[in-house]
Amino acid sequence: MKQYSVEPNKDVTGWFVKIEDTAPTDLYDEKSVAIEKAEQMAQENKPSKLSIQDEYKEVIEERTY
Repeated sequence: MKQYSVEPNKDVTGWFVKIEDTAPTDLYDEKSVAIEKAEQMAQENKPSKLSIQDEYKEVIEERTY
C-alpha cells in the first residue's frame, strides 16, 4: 500500500505532497489544493493511504483508497 501525505513546509507558507516519506513531490500555496492533488494521486494508485497534517505537523485525518 502506497502512503501519501500532505504536510506544511518549514515556515507554513506552503504545503507539500509527499509519497512514501521520500522527498516532497510538489509544493502548493494552499492546503486545499495540496489535498486535492494528493487525493487524486492516491485514488489513481489504489490501494493507498493519505495522511493530512495540520500546521503543527500533527496528523488530523487519514483516508484509505
